[in-house]
Amino acid sequence: MLFNSFVFFFFLLTVLPIYYLLKTKRHRNLYLLGVSYIFYGYWDWRFCFLLLASTIIDYILGLKMGAVTEPKKKKLFLYVSIIVNLGILGFFKYFNFFIESFQHIGSQFGYNVDFLHLHIILPVGVSFYTFQSLSYTFDIYKGNLKPIRDFWDYALFVAFFPQLVAGPIERAVILIPQVSRKNHATKQQFLDGTILIIYGLFKKVLIGDASGRFVDQIFTHMDRYSSWEVVFAWVLFSVQIYADFSGYSNIARGTAKLFGFELMKNFNQPYLSTNITEFWRRWHISLSSWLRDYLYIALGGNRKGKGRTYVNLFLTMLIGGLWHGASWTFVIWGGLHGIYLAVHKLMLGNKKITAVHHPLNSIRNVLKVLPGMVFTYLLVLIAWLFFRAKGMHDVYAVVGKLENWTWGTYPWRFATILLGFAGVSFICDLFEYKTQSHVFLNRIKYPPLMYGLLCAMFIGVALFLINSKPAPFIYFQF
Repeated sequence: MLFNSFVFFFFLLTVLPIYYLLKTKRHRNLYLLGVSYIFYGYWDWRFCFLLLASTIIDYILGLKMGAVTEPKKKKLFLYVSIIVNLGILGFFKYFNFFIESFQHIGSQFGYNVDFLHLHIILPVGVSFYTFQSLSYTFDIYKGNLKPIRDFWDYALFVAFFPQLVAGPIERAVILIPQVSRKNHATKQQFLDGTILIIYGLFKKVLIGDASGRFVDQIFTHMDRYSSWEVVFAWVLFSVQIYADFSGYSNIARGTAKLFGFELMKNFNQPYLSTNITEFWRRWHISLSSWLRDYLYIALGGNRKGKGRTYVNLFLTMLIGGLWHGASWTFVIWGGLHGIYLAVHKLMLGNKKITAVHHPLNSIRNVLKVLPGMVFTYLLVLIAWLFFRAKGMHDVYAVVGKLENWTWGTYPWRFATILLGFAGVSFICDLFEYKTQSHVFLNRIKYPPLMYGLLCAMFIGVALFLINSKPAPFIYFQF
């Protein structure tokens, strides 16, 4: 069930009133759990069994870890959780990827392993709920969380539908306490939730989906377009994926607020970052912080010398790239960001960096941070090519366009399209940056103007959806 569809609007308007008619926490949580499985099963009901199996296994292992005091036994249960969860993820997401890779190598020596190839359907959101469930067993092992006794509350933590299929990847220490209490949205939460949903739909549909049509057309038929047009599509993809994923995260957060839950902010104007480290503290925050806390630190972090620190950064991002998809292009994308981070760490030396709010209130201040922002964006843009490419043949095609530069027939038209979408996205970011809030519309002190803008945005989204098929979120494939 897609957030950007009339089916979801009907689903939400049906589910929400019934939720508030239920009086007890137990009834509300059981109801939310049931509708979450309906939401997830809308794609394919068979996926629900995998979700349930993962939930049962980690619930039992959590209780086992909480019941023992010996570090070795506790570590054993943690390893079982890791093996089971990564085993599920590896089989459904990477089995055919590795078979295809072995098949390519085997063919060089006359061997055929095609019989090992299985027709596996990738369950929607498996990467997200696997990492979320793992955070629960990790936190119990580290002593940050006590095992939850109520199985149904734990099942809701794993399956909570607003963030089930594409995040944010919530931490058990943050979401489980919310699940364990009776939730009732305040008036402010309801207003903020509504704003986030409409604003998220605006970004996803009117920026992400609309710009994605041009990106898909050009990348699918690169032979028909000039070098300039391909480069414009490449840059436009950076706008598309940001609008698509940040829009989804806003809808997820807004929907959760309507039920009285608070989810973490997943994006914080990443393209205004002045260095690559800051970028990863602003982009897909729930994943980058997960990788930092549960992988980078587990590998040794910066505790084992400078050389090992650089290796750990590279390995963390390499694995993060593979998490995104079963393709060597994703591995290269992650590896590039690993190199970026390691080099930046090397340049920093012993200095520490924090994601700061750079003042943009004067030309002087803008010019001061602009070189860093532009350079960081260019590094990210180079890596986005591998993220967007369906395979290395796409990368080679783009490189070929750059080697044999052509002007084309419609470069100015595509330049105008790019500037339009990028300009709207940039204006949205500036408002967020200035107010440090994704619900900046509630800062409008004249209510009719605020509600008028919200209605206009929603009508624009509705008209677009009436005339086109809802486009899946890019991160659904992960």
